[in-house]
Amino acid sequence: MWFYLARRLLSLGVSLIAASAVIFLVVEIAPGDPAAYMLGINAQPETLAALRTELSLDLPAPARYWHWITGMLGGDFGTSYTYRTPVADMVADRLTVSLPLAVMALVLAVAVALPAGLFAASRRGKPGDVAVMGAAQLGVAVPNFWFAMLLVLGFAITWRIFPSGGFPGWDQPLQALRALTLPTIALALPQAAILARVLRSSLIDALHEDYIRTARAKGLTPGQALRRHGLRNALIPVLTLMGLQFSFLLAGAIIIEQVFYLPGLGRLIFQSISQRDLITVESVTMLLVFAVIVVNFLTDVAYAVADPRLRRQGRRA
Repeated sequence: MWFYLARRLLSLGVSLIAASAVIFLVVEIAPGDPAAYMLGINAQPETLAALRTELSLDLPAPARYWHWITGMLGGDFGTSYTYRTPVADMVADRLTVSLPLAVMALVLAVAVALPAGLFAASRRGKPGDVAVMGAAQLGVAVPNFWFAMLLVLGFAITWRIFPSGGFPGWDQPLQALRALTLPTIALALPQAAILARVLRSSLIDALHEDYIRTARAKGLTPGQALRRHGLRNALIPVLTLMGLQFSFLLAGAIIIEQVFYLPGLGRLIFQSISQRDLITVESVTMLLVFAVIVVNFLTDVAYAVADPRLRRQGRRA
């Protein structure tokens, strides 16, 4: 087990180094000068040069990369060109929206997908299976931003149950949860549809395994054999998908945050790109990449817990 974890940690470190280099390079070759954007087209050359010096844009690219990466290792994400505020403070403020939203959406997706996938697999080919998979197909096909607008139209404008947008802050916890309810549903249901389909397919494959036949021979019903013995072995692809989904929910909810006017990380990246705030784009993107890689590492650990064969393979490798 320890050797397996050490290999995954080494892979995590290499991935982070490679990701930081790619992020810096992509942002570096992007057209446009942040200093010129900030001062406008009529800026004097002396003023432009002074601002570039203040922002350290006059340093060679390798020096700026080293300064950026060593600063991040020490917890210094730099200072926003646009807002003149430490990026770490901006990220901490936006995480109070994006992280609870991602966690709530993933919990809701799993809470819907697990019983739906089990129900469909235990009734393969029957009307219940067809109904669940039809609903899942609809959930996959419907764009989440269009679904979000339908939720706003129905629950915010017509029935006035939930707010249509904005975030009041966690000093008003009930109002904050109400503000995140519709975005959570808009993000979770499409992910739940994907999870349910994958879980159903994995469970159906498990039904043909010898251990399921043995469990049936001992007197268990198909549903009992599936829940007690098949579910754990069918979770490997589901865990993979859950890790990818959490990364998407944390980093890829830009459209949903725009629809509901939520001040999250996705909206911060969108605004920073449009304002040529390169240090914010680099640091926030690197933070999100770090979150994705760590989630994948935790997913690998969950594999080893769910399937002991992976631990034995790690010892033999």
